[in-house]
Amino acid sequence: QVHLVESGGFSVQAGGSLRLTCVVSGNIRSDYCLGWFRQAPGKGRERVAVIERGTDTTNYADSVKGRFAISKDNGRNTLYLQMMSLEPEDTAMYFCAADFCSYVYKGNAAYWGQGTKVTVSS
Repeated sequence: QVHLVESGGFSVQAGGSLRLTCVVSGNIRSDYCLGWFRQAPGKGRERVAVIERGTDTTNYADSVKGRFAISKDNGRNTLYLQMMSLEPEDTAMYFCAADFCSYVYKGNAAYWGQGTKVTVSS
């Protein structure tokens, strides 16, 4: 089993920044992808960013390109999401996920964290 725990969510003003952290434990494979997803009230889950654990290849949603950066520290088993120039539309619960890349990209990963809330006020 793989366990993920997010932290770092907070309430900030528009234009501010936050750094989310996801600590991963368990039997995570070197060829897994790690991803960040979010779900705003009344909306479906949206893929925000994905990083391949072995290659560092990244992928971002159009809505966050140029503002968010996904990174990881394999030695610490930690995933990060640096969020800059935050907008009210970024308000959501943010979740980290892990699985084979095809499942992560589809939003159907087997392993998910509990979520951390980000609120951006105007």
